[in-house]
Amino acid sequence: MALRRLTTATYSGLRHQKPQIATTHQNPNPKPHFLSHFSTSFLVTKAPKKHRKKRKKESPRTTPIQHPSSRLPPFEAIVERDAAFRFLTRTKAYLSKQPEHVLRLDDAGKLYRELGFPRGRKVLRSIQRHPLLLETYRHDDGKLWFGFTNFMESLLEEEKAIANSMEARRVTAVRKLLMMSAQKRIPLSKLHHCRSLFGLPEDLRDRVGSYPEYFRVVAEDDGKRVLELVNWDPLLAVSALEREFMVDEDRVKKAFKFPVKHGKSLDLEDYDARKLNLLNTLPLVSPYSDGSKLDLWTLEAEKYRVGVLHEFLSLTLEKRASIHHIVEFKEEFSLTKHTYQMLLKQPRTFYLAGTEMNWVVFLRDAYGEDGILSNKDPQVVFNEKLYRYAQLQEMEPISEVMEK
Repeated sequence: MALRRLTTATYSGLRHQKPQIATTHQNPNPKPHFLSHFSTSFLVTKAPKKHRKKRKKESPRTTPIQHPSSRLPPFEAIVERDAAFRFLTRTKAYLSKQPEHVLRLDDAGKLYRELGFPRGRKVLRSIQRHPLLLETYRHDDGKLWFGFTNFMESLLEEEKAIANSMEARRVTAVRKLLMMSAQKRIPLSKLHHCRSLFGLPEDLRDRVGSYPEYFRVVAEDDGKRVLELVNWDPLLAVSALEREFMVDEDRVKKAFKFPVKHGKSLDLEDYDARKLNLLNTLPLVSPYSDGSKLDLWTLEAEKYRVGVLHEFLSLTLEKRASIHHIVEFKEEFSLTKHTYQMLLKQPRTFYLAGTEMNWVVFLRDAYGEDGILSNKDPQVVFNEKLYRYAQLQEMEPISEVMEK
């Protein structure tokens, strides 16, 4: 009973007590701040989850593969350019196989993968970006169709002439690819899928029949057609790196790094460690040797895989290839799932650009410091001219186009 009276008196006193006002000498008109003797921890001070801003999770599709401090803008710009012209390049390849080089617009809207435009977007918007090369028209059936302009058709004829003039060089590239492969054979479907990488023609399957002294097409039990090598040519079994070694031995010696594992007891100076590592770098294993017989995790096998990728990139038109192109030949070139890490360890020779999911590897020596390819194949020159026309809204004098 006494305890109850004491509690009642305490609360009664608090109820009649005047609130205390906190004052400050810095502000002449301070706002009153009432001091409370009660806890306010029960108040909800955080916004509900449904009202909170969701943080975007980093995705391998968008995360750059290079740290900002090590990015090389010229190479990154080439990857961005390819993405910007994806619709043009894919549409050019797809329409070229269609009768009369035309396609109904309603059908085109469903072919976002084949034509390379974003899913959910209208294909017409992408077509209108290249008025000199693509055009729409209404057919007799009342439907909208689109196809190449007359100017684009003339460019395609020019490209066909380039392909015919470069056929001998393309044949040599295919022969070298077969010579590098483990079984001296590659499925025709893989070569056809990567034909733009090496400048191979659309009718590759038909053209190889014109060279029985070099190639043989074999049909497997599952119906897959495989291209096999007929004759081995020792003159072709020399890599670009080996030819370069004869010209500039010192530069080739510094192209790769294969550090030697040694104990701390050696207490080597930096200069001596570099010399020791250099001894372990050369000679490289020829990419035209049989890498399938090497022990997978030995230094010799890694040298072989590095040499294969260097030679593979040397055979491409632009001395670069995407991860998807490399994976295509994984079995033929005895590559492992650690190819990405292996390339990162050789920054002097290779540069990886793009995102973690869609990266592109460049052969650095083939480019100048400004990111321009040193020796351009005629097909590369044509592609660059096509890109310039693709950015124009109306025709300009040829001299002005060529200067850009």
